[in-house]
Amino acid sequence: MLGDRSAPDSAAQARSRWSVLILAFGTFAIGTCEFVLAGLLPQLSASLDVTVPTAGQVVTVFALTCAVLAPVLATATAGLPRRRVLLAAAAIYLIGNAGTALAPDFTVLLIAQMVAAAGAGLFIPTASVTASALVAPEWRGRAIALVTTGLTAATALGAPIGTVLGGLFGWRSAVLFVAALALLAMAGLAALVPKNVNAPAPETLRARLTPLADRRVVMILVTTLLAFTAVYIPYTYISAVFAPATGGDSVRLAVLMSLVGIVGTLANYVAGSLADRIGSRRVVAGALVWLAAALLLIPLATALYPAAVLMVVLYGFAAFAITAPQQHRLITLKPESASVLISLNAAILYLGITMSGVLGGAGIVLVGAGKLTLIAAGIALAALLMSELAHAAARRRAPRAGGESGEDGGEALERPEAPAPGPRPV
Repeated sequence: MLGDRSAPDSAAQARSRWSVLILAFGTFAIGTCEFVLAGLLPQLSASLDVTVPTAGQVVTVFALTCAVLAPVLATATAGLPRRRVLLAAAAIYLIGNAGTALAPDFTVLLIAQMVAAAGAGLFIPTASVTASALVAPEWRGRAIALVTTGLTAATALGAPIGTVLGGLFGWRSAVLFVAALALLAMAGLAALVPKNVNAPAPETLRARLTPLADRRVVMILVTTLLAFTAVYIPYTYISAVFAPATGGDSVRLAVLMSLVGIVGTLANYVAGSLADRIGSRRVVAGALVWLAAALLLIPLATALYPAAVLMVVLYGFAAFAITAPQQHRLITLKPESASVLISLNAAILYLGITMSGVLGGAGIVLVGAGKLTLIAAGIALAALLMSELAHAAARRRAPRAGGESGEDGGEALERPEAPAPGPRPV
């Protein structure tokens, strides 16, 4: 009898694994769109007769649309089957990218990217929720981590491949590459994700915003906003910042973009482990100091390609060492609201990307691309200040038991004895 039961169970587990893998591929396809055009801003600028700073607003519009629409669309589709929502989100994303590839001018391109971003904003959180529902409870964290790893792969692999294609055949070919990935993802979703997934419905929009009443939460989220504004200013305009080193060569630029993603993946997991051991606040502080130093040094390394490679590695490690500890802080602050807090943090991260496009574009006009990272360094130091203020606020609110000092209580709040639940996403 045990054998009779185990065979169906094994088949179900195998199907679940394939379902999670296709969800990860879907996030890879969706994530590739977000930054594939960042490496093609000069081509986009020349093709549509706009300046490079103006072309950079493609990233701004995409990120802002994701940040605003993601919670709204998740709430609106709460009662629908998860597979249907995933397929609809991928279809919207596909339509947006097809419109981008065919856009006759910059205005139409921005509108098409807003459509694509609406699909992306709905797909990624739905994929994470679906993945957690497809596996046993003890595998949920790893399933979500695998899905979010698709976003890292998009940075390390998808966007650089698109950059090479765009450099060789024009920026529209890169967008068509992204659309082709979306088609493959839709086929996989239809074939491998069950029709009815018993996933919990997202909270109401009001419930999603309730944690913002806690000042400690707001201060940590502001840290995320400032930190990732600093992180994405050089990445959004990487083609302009490192133009002297790459000489406009799309392959050289793609290598730099790949290094950011590869090093960032390593940094994410190293930082998550350190957060469990020494406290998330210390890891965030160290990463922000490192980031600011790297950003200050980048202007000295943009003329020679080997120096640019070294600085990209240093910058990428510090940049992506912030994500996991920041989520760790939120989870340990209010474990009962972990999913809502992580959703808010993701929205704030997208706002940071939005700000990077705006401030980076203005910075190129004011100080030039060569000194753009100096502005980002100042923002990174502001993030460090806000991070320490957030820690002080948490320490004051920490419970005092057995004569513990306020400082110990605050550190205990950010450094639990056991690792925080859930994934360490990118």
